[in-house]
Amino acid sequence: MASLSRALRVAAARPRQSPTQGLGPCHLSSASGPTAEKSVPYQRTLKEGQGTSVVAQGPSRPLPSTANVVVIGGGSLGCQTLYHLAKLGMSGAVLLERERLTSGTTWHTAGLLWQLRPSDVEVELLAHTRRVVSRELEEETGLHTGWIQNGGLFIASNRQRLDEYKRLMSLGKAYGVESHVLSPAETKALYPLMNVDDLYGTLYVPHDGTMDPAGTCSTLARAAAARGAQVIENCAVTGIRVWTDDFGVRRVAGVETQHGSIQTPCVVNCAGVWASAVGRMAGVKVPLVAMHHAYVVTERIEGIQNMPNVRDHDASVYLRLQGDALSVGGYEANPIFWEEVSDKFAFGLFDLDWEVFTQHIEGAINRVPVLEKTGIKSTVCGPESFTPDHKPLMGEAPELRGFFLGCGFNSAGMMLGGGCGQELAHWIIHGRPEKDMYGYDIRRFHHSLTDHPRWIRERSHESYAKNYSVVFPHDEPLAGRNVRRDPLHEELLGQGCVFQERHGWERPGWFHPQGPAPVLEYDYYGAYGSHAHEDYAYRRLLADEYTFDFPPHQDTIKKECLACRGAAAVFDMSYFGKFYLVGPDARKAADWLFSADVSRPPGSTVYTCMLNHRGGTESDLTVSRLAPSHQASPLAPAFEGDGYYLAVGGAVAQHNWSHITTVLQDQKFQCQLIDSSEDLGMVSIQGPASRAILQEVLDADLSNEAFPFSTHKLLRAAGHLVRAMRLSFVGELGWELHIPKASCVPVYRAVMAAGAKHGLVNAGYRAIDSLSIEKGYRHWHADLRPDDSPLEAGLAFTCKLKSPVPFLGREALEQQRAAGLRRRLVCFTVEDKVPMFGLEAIWRNGQVVGHVRRADFGFAIDKTIAYGYIRDPSGGPVSLDFVKSGDYALERMGVTYGARAHLKSPFDPDNKRVKGTY
Repeated sequence: MASLSRALRVAAARPRQSPTQGLGPCHLSSASGPTAEKSVPYQRTLKEGQGTSVVAQGPSRPLPSTANVVVIGGGSLGCQTLYHLAKLGMSGAVLLERERLTSGTTWHTAGLLWQLRPSDVEVELLAHTRRVVSRELEEETGLHTGWIQNGGLFIASNRQRLDEYKRLMSLGKAYGVESHVLSPAETKALYPLMNVDDLYGTLYVPHDGTMDPAGTCSTLARAAAARGAQVIENCAVTGIRVWTDDFGVRRVAGVETQHGSIQTPCVVNCAGVWASAVGRMAGVKVPLVAMHHAYVVTERIEGIQNMPNVRDHDASVYLRLQGDALSVGGYEANPIFWEEVSDKFAFGLFDLDWEVFTQHIEGAINRVPVLEKTGIKSTVCGPESFTPDHKPLMGEAPELRGFFLGCGFNSAGMMLGGGCGQELAHWIIHGRPEKDMYGYDIRRFHHSLTDHPRWIRERSHESYAKNYSVVFPHDEPLAGRNVRRDPLHEELLGQGCVFQERHGWERPGWFHPQGPAPVLEYDYYGAYGSHAHEDYAYRRLLADEYTFDFPPHQDTIKKECLACRGAAAVFDMSYFGKFYLVGPDARKAADWLFSADVSRPPGSTVYTCMLNHRGGTESDLTVSRLAPSHQASPLAPAFEGDGYYLAVGGAVAQHNWSHITTVLQDQKFQCQLIDSSEDLGMVSIQGPASRAILQEVLDADLSNEAFPFSTHKLLRAAGHLVRAMRLSFVGELGWELHIPKASCVPVYRAVMAAGAKHGLVNAGYRAIDSLSIEKGYRHWHADLRPDDSPLEAGLAFTCKLKSPVPFLGREALEQQRAAGLRRRLVCFTVEDKVPMFGLEAIWRNGQVVGHVRRADFGFAIDKTIAYGYIRDPSGGPVSLDFVKSGDYALERMGVTYGARAHLKSPFDPDNKRVKGTY
């Protein structure tokens, strides 16, 4: 009989793999190891009694000629999506599965459900999955899904890991998730077989548990069928029919199979590992890769019964209770890529490569020593799909209307399936999910990345290898870097710029006084025989960020911030998205798209939001009205009538582009949206000295009278044509210069030369984060998300509710205003010098009323600043009196700190500085 200790000895004795050739890892052949059966540990699978003969007989039921929606793939996501579509009242919903339900990747999943993750949205999604699997399905059908509530235990072998768990515990209090930080002795009492000698502590979540894939999916299918949905097995999809409407928009027309076609306007790609192949049928790019993912099942272990599931993140291993045995698995640094994904693979498993898997065994034996002498009953090595940021791919594909994604779940499809299935159903039926799903939306990726093999492969590898790493607030990837660089990249790199990466773009993070720290080619952390970089300056600086305290370079960021407050700072913001909206219906489109009144005279610039039909905020941006011109220039296209220049955050540029495009198509506006993001750079000069500096560079009067706030002009800067805008994102007097790509370096150098005698410094986005929160300016997808309204976020001034002009989301805002706000974004300051990053629980009069969305340190006021939405525990409206009357505290890692609530920004509440009054 094979045992874990024998597997460890065999793998250790085997010669190491020779270095691979080429950029990335090659396919690794399975090595021989201890003999063990290949089989999943479940008492029942949906494979039983079925074989190729059944598939050859054709579909399990006749195909309908039409359907309102066709779900492709009968795994966890497909079944959950179908169930929630039916539950929300969608008729004519059909699921097509090429073999049997669960036959792809779901059948072999470990089925773990952990309720706490470092994301408030994921905590909500997991909670819904748990409700569906543990209670709702059984109430509906009378069938048990196989849910077992045995609890979950997170292991901390160092202080930082325990700090991370304490952060999760604090977040859980905002969502009613019970959890407890245990001492090593308490952990030993709970789990007697565990070695606790090297522990700092553990996080115990008693209501975590495990799911059974066959039981869950078959029950979901039965519940969906009871509501009129159809599940058709043994029916592979062979093609997606597409048509082009009168406006040139590609739309889904139907699906094709070997047994006939179904006419439908909507397809949902839940094909897991095979999702890329389904995407290619429709001309849709699906950025994921397939990898081997494995666990082993032990023989019986005396005393293991009823123990909680264990995640030992520092050993990169999990231990899942399997009756009277354990399943042992994890995430390794050298996963095997499944290079040629077979469309014939069903209920299949790979041979386990012991050389790859052995790294988990040592950690498992260290944590539960009895495993050293425990036999291995079976091995489970199957395919899973992984994405570049370890987040699922969901939502409507930007290339094809009516084609939705529900795939790329990074081996978490069972535990996220219920929450994501519900949101996907809302997305399909109502046009938007109920929750903030931007982090999962396929439109988060710039179109240049979704078809970039090196970027997808490198980032997916790093995300897999770091899956169990501590999630630090300021971590950055090392993979897939330098894909998109702006015109000032080399200039700033030479001045010590430490770059951040945002969806392919390299943007300035902060400036290191000791010189350049370039990002090097990805080394796969030394895996696959690659040579790990030595003396890597960027990696060393990044390692300093691996803390929940203030980083060593906090003073450097402080100097950038205080220079901006006291003199001036220049920010390279070239990665911003820059779009032009022109055409016959441009004004109609602008009135409908933007919550503020942007149809002002040419030369005006307006800060505005874009909303969805539920009143949620899809974006905040600036919109500048342009004068028509018959002559195109690098700073404006030729157009007649109305035209607008849009500047949006670079990390969300693709999301903005897709949102605007979708609205234009739905409303049939005759407009053209032009993307000039790669053609223009952008620098912003902010601070009390900005006017004096730029007066030497620009050929115009910059006085308040000649150049008021929120206006823009075409000017010459050091002889180069630029668009200058008087705006601020940090609460200071300042201007943005939008510059043709070829002119960026000379204009930047001229600004720096003029600013030398005024104390002008380079500054990055770490400074922007601090300065903007200090002034109370919102950041989209932190303070503002698609499920937050401008009224809740304190941005009512961006909404033209006093005018009769209709705009997208107006009705929802009017209803919300009439009913009273059920939550409100509040600013808090903390006197204690403690770092906060978001996810801290907000206490009011001894009750948890919300959690922090965004936090940073404000250097001018010398305080920690946090923003979070609060609710009234009684369920009533959150009035300003409710906000003012509370006694507040913020809980950071289990410790509460007294906090003061503010109704206005604590810094320059009268906005004197942006007006140039110092």
